[in-house]
Amino acid sequence: MNIDYDNKSISEITCTRFLGLTVNCTLTWTNHIDVLTKKLSSTCFLIQNIKSYLSLSAFKMIYHSLFHSVMSYGIIFWGNSPHSLVIFKMQKRVIRVLMGSGYRDPCRGLFKELKILTLASQYIFSLSLFVVLNKGYFASNSVFHNFNSRHRNDLHLPQVSLTMYQKGVFFHWY
Repeated sequence: MNIDYDNKSISEITCTRFLGLTVNCTLTWTNHIDVLTKKLSSTCFLIQNIKSYLSLSAFKMIYHSLFHSVMSYGIIFWGNSPHSLVIFKMQKRVIRVLMGSGYRDPCRGLFKELKILTLASQYIFSLSLFVVLNKGYFASNSVFHNFNSRHRNDLHLPQVSLTMYQKGVFFHWY
């Protein structure tokens, strides 16, 4: 597709950065997760190298300021992507380093002990917080019917009949 404006041709691009998020033309978030992986990898390297010098409380502060803040930025957009598994594996690696565990040890107890949300939990929490803070943008069931049911004040979920939507990149549960 060729688009001209003011006698200048606007070229098509496949990927761009917008407000700190790398968006590609198919919204698969692979480019953003690649950029995020590079940032978080350097933080993981830093944490591995300073492990013997700091206490656990200092490590948690470094984790939250350098790793968690970068990981959770814009998570409501890319957190549902199947490619986010790479970020979750990196998060588990950092948690294992913080606790001095082996690379094959399970992390579930470590997340609970440190009181840190996993990537999937952080995604659900951020999305829920967004919905609660912006409830006015969503319709309730009472807008669509006048029956006095127990679900009248719940948020209305639109019916979707497209298989691509239900099983594609737009719908993924961990």
